[in-house]
Amino acid sequence: MSSSKPSCASPDTSPRLPSWLKVSLPRGRAFADTAGVVAGQDLHTVCRQARCPNIFECFSSGVATFLILGGVCTRGCGFCNITAGAPAAPDPGEPERVAQAAARLNLRHVVVTSVTRDDLPDGGAALFAATIRAVRQALPQAGVEVLIPDFQGDQHALETVLDAAPDVLNHNLETVPQLYPTVRAGADYSRSLELLARARALNPDARTKSGLMLGLGETRDELLDTLADLLEAGCEMLTLGQYLQPSPAHMPVVRYVPPAEFDELGRLARRMGFAQVASGPFVRSSYHARDMAEASP
Repeated sequence: MSSSKPSCASPDTSPRLPSWLKVSLPRGRAFADTAGVVAGQDLHTVCRQARCPNIFECFSSGVATFLILGGVCTRGCGFCNITAGAPAAPDPGEPERVAQAAARLNLRHVVVTSVTRDDLPDGGAALFAATIRAVRQALPQAGVEVLIPDFQGDQHALETVLDAAPDVLNHNLETVPQLYPTVRAGADYSRSLELLARARALNPDARTKSGLMLGLGETRDELLDTLADLLEAGCEMLTLGQYLQPSPAHMPVVRYVPPAEFDELGRLARRMGFAQVASGPFVRSSYHARDMAEASP
């Protein structure tokens, strides 16, 4: 695809965060209350582990994204702040504690993700399924969204998760295929696309979702080709957000994408055929996930 727009890989010359990436610190007790519920159940959240910039807003609104299968990942992606190493054995009590925390927070839409567990035969699929079922029992009216790893292409693991009937199945491509060797070591672009296509084929009732980080060095044409690939795989819901470097040890930001460009890309994605799109500097996979899910047909 061709475009007269500038490349997304244009270097950012400012050493400081642009003004649109400033966040406000929490006020009031709601932030501490949410953090207390999570800590009281001895749970992890991607909000803290991944240093999400939206944690102040989300925790202050009584919302958290649960991170299951422990807090240590078997992969060490250059963009991710989650600790990489040798994880402990899965905790069979974790699904029930997630459900209890979700019930205490009175969530209408529960988002569950995980570290990647390549050390487990099923990649942790059984614990995902158990968590979905536990949340359903505790909050029968709530929507359940899972953001899953690629399970190394294991279709049986994917079927295990889908059999538990999540409302939304999310698997992030994260970036364009040209950047996978540096951004997503251990992952495979085609394998991730195939997972989304299989999920759509195996359970058409589960809406499929994926997300991309921008500002890692992708060009506009590479981005548009990736969006076309997602549509071909049957992906209905899309998130586009700005990559932010969690620490100096992580991959640097190549470019800060202006809000107006995010808006334009969101409109373009909708015209291309995505049913729901969230596009903006602070957008993440689970950011306002309930609004996106409830807006879908």
